[in-house]
Amino acid sequence: MSEAFSIVVDELVKRFRRFTAVNRISFSVARGEIFGLLGPNGSGKSTTIRMLCGLLTPTAGRVSVVGFDVARDPEEVRQHIGYMSQKFSLYNDLRVVENLEFFAGLYGVKGAQLTERIAWALEMAGLNGGEELITGDLAGGWKQRLALGCAVMHRPRVLLLDEPTAGVDPLSRRLFWELIHQMSADGVTVLVTTHYMDEAEYCNRLALIEAGRLVATGSPSELKRGAIRGDLLLVECAPLGRGLEIIKRQPGVLDAAVFGAALHVVVGAADRARAELPAALASAGVATSRIEPIAPSLEDAFVALAGKRHDLGATQ
Repeated sequence: MSEAFSIVVDELVKRFRRFTAVNRISFSVARGEIFGLLGPNGSGKSTTIRMLCGLLTPTAGRVSVVGFDVARDPEEVRQHIGYMSQKFSLYNDLRVVENLEFFAGLYGVKGAQLTERIAWALEMAGLNGGEELITGDLAGGWKQRLALGCAVMHRPRVLLLDEPTAGVDPLSRRLFWELIHQMSADGVTVLVTTHYMDEAEYCNRLALIEAGRLVATGSPSELKRGAIRGDLLLVECAPLGRGLEIIKRQPGVLDAAVFGAALHVVVGAADRARAELPAALASAGVATSRIEPIAPSLEDAFVALAGKRHDLGATQ
């Protein structure tokens, strides 16, 4: 494996009896890169990250982390990775400092290094002065950062984060991502799973996963540019459901879907659609308040790319 890549996944498959959770996915992650696995719940993200950790054995394919084959050298791999699961792995009945000491002990961190790493983790988590607090009493954001500190007590080269911000408030999520970028700047490779489209924008590159299959890879901007074949319009109308029904029938409309309180409509030519759609909607009793071109979001890209795969008849 090239030293430029910390993680290499090659034709990875995981089956549970007749169910295929991960279906021949391949990607690589460069040293110091923040790489996101983006997809809905049940798409295979957590199964993939558990195979990277050595917690699950692949049915087929190969995974290497920092040059070590996960199937052949799982213990060696674990010495070089930090792992944070989507459900906090902290012991709620322990004090903050006791959790840090426990996880440090698991990784063999001792002596002066232990003192230095505990001080760093407390500073990073914003818990200076809170060493004696009971972990279960912490708010979600504090507990999240403490869990991150526990996962990196041994200064791992690769950090694997499985839905680390699920159920955490937006401000805490942003603060958490600032910490991730600091670690990336120090050369730590980060692989993170998420189903938050806005959160995925913080990643350097993404792999979009749907029903266990890799849909596309690229930077957030590359995926948004390449996914939509046509112009994207924001249409605000009422009633929304009737508007969607009418718009889907119009010539030149390639796709349409509800996004919040509006519609996102893909058309072949924006100027023509903006001229023709209001009249078509009005004739069906639908009032239009706004039609304007917009840039595609990651959600638009994901929907478009996943839809293309279904159109091609891809099966799990």
